[in-house]
Amino acid sequence: MAGRARTAAGRHGTRRRAAVLWLTALLLVPVWGCTAPAKAPDSAAREAAREIGRTLDRRAAAVLDRDERAYLAVLDPSVVALRATGRREFRNLAEVPLGSWEYRLTDVERSGGRATVHAELRYGLAGYDRAPVSAPRTLELTERAGRWYVSADRPGEGGAQQLWEQGAVRAVRGAHSLVLGVGQDDTRLRAIAATADRAVPAVDAAWPRPWARRAVLLVPGSLEATARLLGASADGYRGIAAVTTGIVTGNTAAGTAPADRVVVNPEAYGDLSGFGQEIVLTHETTHVATRTATSAATPTWLSEGFADWAAYRRTDRAPGQIAPELQRAVRSGDAPAALPADEDFAFGAGADRLARAYESGWLACELIAERWGERRLTDFYRAVGAHAGREGAVEKALHDVLATTPEDFTARWRAYARQRLG
Repeated sequence: MAGRARTAAGRHGTRRRAAVLWLTALLLVPVWGCTAPAKAPDSAAREAAREIGRTLDRRAAAVLDRDERAYLAVLDPSVVALRATGRREFRNLAEVPLGSWEYRLTDVERSGGRATVHAELRYGLAGYDRAPVSAPRTLELTERAGRWYVSADRPGEGGAQQLWEQGAVRAVRGAHSLVLGVGQDDTRLRAIAATADRAVPAVDAAWPRPWARRAVLLVPGSLEATARLLGASADGYRGIAAVTTGIVTGNTAAGTAPADRVVVNPEAYGDLSGFGQEIVLTHETTHVATRTATSAATPTWLSEGFADWAAYRRTDRAPGQIAPELQRAVRSGDAPAALPADEDFAFGAGADRLARAYESGWLACELIAERWGERRLTDFYRAVGAHAGREGAVEKALHDVLATTPEDFTARWRAYARQRLG
């Protein structure tokens, strides 16, 4: 799903990008050869796929058993550098509290004694993930004396680098959080965990629905490393303090949605005040909490506006401090005529336009909470996300939950903007 973003210009900033990690496909193997009996190639292909699957099963078991020798044993002995890389990455995982690790093959392309495998790496963190993270991987394997060995392993199409591929992972556990960092000292990781620990109960109070009530945060060593974790360009995340990755599916029972990760950009996050850091992590944790109620039917103004509303809900900030760009527009007679469209949240929208979009979403959620009550706001959010598609989702939820229409709500929102920000 497309990313959502917020710049850090002028105050605290946060950009969210929902990264699509899920791939479902049948195991496909090619048929080769011209003269052999028709069924022979299929049988050979299936057996090769089974052997490759067993190799990856052994690799997964070695990771979970913390068995370095077994992990290295499935690597192609002819690729000298691979053994050093494998040992380093295996040791980088030492502090990661893994509860599960498996490979699910989605496609095998074999050519003689070599094969290219497309697979899903599915892993979960013990005590934190109710369902696993899924990341596409492309692996090269080589057959030697009837056994298959891994000769290369890289992110698959649409995938990104994993944290342990960047260096040794340090783990800091908070009361409600797990912070995994690379290239960061423990003092900084503990400070981030303490901020996340305050964010979780704040979000829980704003979203009284079942969710994990825990947050997992990844803290890479630099802006460039942050971008590699997100599979994107560093320029797109410069000045962005944090990003939540996850799958927007909607209508998913709590505990079955794939796990979210809050990725902290250490450079932009470090430039924020303590208050700004709390707002950022509360905003991002709200996305974690609302994941199962968010779907393709949810407009960006609602998902981002609700996250900002939850973050500012119990602060003493005046409306003009929360929404300075929207206040300037209102006071100059250039107030928006409608709630922001999804494209107003796009990367290239420009800092002022982007800020007004986020602030407009916040104000709309603030209006619902004040006029109809906080419970109705969460009911409205859930009703929109439960709709079959984007078309008509907001209109139906406005009618069913708030007993109003889009036209009436927009008029109320514009009047509220003048009242609070004029």
